[in-house]
Amino acid sequence: MDMKKVNGGSIRAIGYDDKRRALGIELSAGTYEYANVSFEVWRRFSTSSSMQSYYRDNIEEVFSKRRVK
Repeated sequence: MDMKKVNGGSIRAIGYDDKRRALGIELSAGTYEYANVSFEVWRRFSTSSSMQSYYRDNIEEVFSKRRVK
């Protein structure tokens, strides 16, 4: 998955694999992959004016994750 560097609080990079519906998020504490994330959630997250808030409210506790780094 290609990751794009961002400035979003503790979020350092983000990426999305639409075939697997997987969202990658690199945080200061590590890199995680979230499963079964719709393209619409990815679109809203990646264009959010506050990625950290969107992540906390709509992704962090909603989708299952696994640490990849």
